[in-house]
Amino acid sequence: MKFFVCIKQVPDTEAKIKIGADSQLDLSGVKWVMNPYDEYAVEEAIKLKEKNPGTQVWVVTMGPKARAVEVLRTALAMGADEGIVIDYTGQSDSLLTAKALAQVINQEGGATVIFAGKQAIDDNAASVGQMLAETLQIPHTTVVSKFTFEGEKVVVERDVEGGAKEIVQMATPCVVAANKGLNMPRYASLPGIMKAKKKVIKEVDLNSLGL
Repeated sequence: MKFFVCIKQVPDTEAKIKIGADSQLDLSGVKWVMNPYDEYAVEEAIKLKEKNPGTQVWVVTMGPKARAVEVLRTALAMGADEGIVIDYTGQSDSLLTAKALAQVINQEGGATVIFAGKQAIDDNAASVGQMLAETLQIPHTTVVSKFTFEGEKVVVERDVEGGAKEIVQMATPCVVAANKGLNMPRYASLPGIMKAKKKVIKEVDLNSLGL
């Protein structure tokens, strides 16, 4: 089995954001980190790998290669096996991102489960996971706070308004978008950080995907 985790690099929540002379955000000197909700997605995939020997966890992200590779290294240090960076320096919206992720995942043979965070803390769009599932024509659910894997299906618990919970059963392959509380993400250990430096990161040019 192969599990994919879609992650994003976002500005640190403590970063001081400046406005440039052109009235655009000046991101020079900003510290970039893994989107916090994506940490829960990575952790859940690694937990599945530990329970299912022979399983692989791949992490994939899109953005400027020089910067985006760092977030992949973080996930690899946590325990993911391989990473893919879709190199793109231009402006992207949720739909372009979802289509690029879908095409790369298909090129790698697809996934049993695709994990993502429920939203990114920079744009708060909360839409890439849904668009990714629609592009791949597979089921999805988001705001997931409990996950159970049963081979050909998954059963998840998701948060809804008013403090209530919904139970959703989906056939695999599917997309699951993680919420806070799904698990407790592990810290990357020193041995994990050293191993991450030797793990494979595949580079894909967005322009080569023909989108």
